[in-house]
Amino acid sequence: MDRIALRGVRAQGHHGVLPSERAEGQPFVVDVDLGVDTRPAAADDALELTVDYGVVAEQIVAIVAGEPCDLLETLAQRLADQCLTHPAVAEVTVTVHKPLAPITVPFDDVTITIKRSRA
Repeated sequence: MDRIALRGVRAQGHHGVLPSERAEGQPFVVDVDLGVDTRPAAADDALELTVDYGVVAEQIVAIVAGEPCDLLETLAQRLADQCLTHPAVAEVTVTVHKPLAPITVPFDDVTITIKRSRA
C-alpha cells in the first residue's frame, strides 16, 4: 500500500469536556496518512484515480471547525470516516493534536492516533 500524508493541518475547534473549551475553542492540528494504491493514477497520470489531498485537507478543517464533541477519540473517528469516503483510500491513520489541552502540568502536546480501514 502506498502512502499519501498530510501533516500539520490546522483548524480552530470547540472540542472538549470543559465548558471553557466549548465556549472559547482552541487550535487543533491533524496528521493523516492515507493508504492508497497509486499505481493506476501514476500509469494514467490521472487525479481521478487517486485521492485529491487538497480536498481531504479542506474536509479535515471543516470537521475540526464543525460540530463539537467531548473526546479526541470521537473527533479522530469522524476524520477517519471522512477519509474513507474517498474510493481510492483503503486505510487511514489519523493523529489529532491538542497542543493547548487544559492540563495543569507542563507538557508539549496531547495526541490520539487511530488506524482504520475498509475491511
